[in-house]
Amino acid sequence: VWPTVQMLKLSTRTGSWKREAEGVKTSVGAVDLVVQLSPALKTKPHVVDFGTVFTDHMLTVEWSVTEGWQAPFIKPFTNLSLHPACSSLHYGIQLFEGFKVYRGDDSRLRLFRPMLNMSRMADSAKRACLPAFDQTELLECIRRLVEIDQDWVPQSDSASLYIRPTFISTEPSLGVKRPGRALLYVILCQAGSYFNSEADAISLWADPKYTRAWKGGTGDCKMGGNYGCSLFAQYEADDYGCQQVLWLYGQDHQITEAGTMNIFLHWINQDGEEELATPPLDGIILPGITRRSILELTRKWGEFKVTERYLTMSQLCSALKQQRVKEMFGSGTACMICPIGHIVYLGENLHIPCRDKHSVKLTSRLTKELTDVQVGGCPHICRHCFPTHACSSLVTAN
Repeated sequence: VWPTVQMLKLSTRTGSWKREAEGVKTSVGAVDLVVQLSPALKTKPHVVDFGTVFTDHMLTVEWSVTEGWQAPFIKPFTNLSLHPACSSLHYGIQLFEGFKVYRGDDSRLRLFRPMLNMSRMADSAKRACLPAFDQTELLECIRRLVEIDQDWVPQSDSASLYIRPTFISTEPSLGVKRPGRALLYVILCQAGSYFNSEADAISLWADPKYTRAWKGGTGDCKMGGNYGCSLFAQYEADDYGCQQVLWLYGQDHQITEAGTMNIFLHWINQDGEEELATPPLDGIILPGITRRSILELTRKWGEFKVTERYLTMSQLCSALKQQRVKEMFGSGTACMICPIGHIVYLGENLHIPCRDKHSVKLTSRLTKELTDVQVGGCPHICRHCFPTHACSSLVTAN
């Protein structure tokens, strides 16, 4: 399904050699990596909330328009020091990524399709007017960071080590302009269940008065502002007893995303066909790596129609009344695959067929197949894998 990609190499972009000769480092270079190990290691907790406890080390790479990329630096985890006028604080010139490290039964550590995250991060950086970087070189630096903090990777199918690359402007001025300085850094934390609730299926609140993204905006980029501005609606969803917001768009109330998840609907469509449908990548949908993997897997099966198409709430309501809905679920790096149990929409509680996570056949099957890939149970399917103590034998897959 996902073909192998070759080993890491340095940037050979047109014009790079000239800038290098002028003393401006045009690419993140893993060969320049500097490592400073922490003199004292933290005690690892047994159970933590997502994103609250971080590993012993972090990766930082500074950039400036005059000097280009500086040497990557792995150092003890510490606070950042930012100028009060830093434009990422004032104007949100920043972005992030998220992917995970899994430990298999063979104790090997695996990254799931990480070059797709690197590519998406590069796209977000271009949209934010932040400098370009060599994706394979950055991934090699991240691999070295994971190697150093590998003891933090849980020995569990249900837990992992979450990688959070972040890219911010450090321009120390109040002018709204392309940054002349930037910082790319990476932190790691243990990750278990993303949702606090122990419920098998989540509930969604859909109200057309709130919009997550719009045509021509940055909804297809992983920028912090897309998430921060969603909090107000999220707390209103809490008031309705729902865990996430189902974001709608347009006069016809198109279904787009749910919180941090892409949306899938498994149903019998209007033409009587069994179909797995998800909204298309039209600029307001985040191109999720799990989303893409689900589409590729199910298309390979060839068992039902798989479509990227617009879905509206009226279509969903009609299908529910006619008992044509089989399953509905969300997908994402943090939650992987999560069945949806009900949706509160315009004062009505829509019940989605989902008694528990074991009764939703497609959701369970996809979860198992993707988990098997992530922990090494399906060696014939691609993965980004390196041995626990022999990280030089890196194998990359896309």
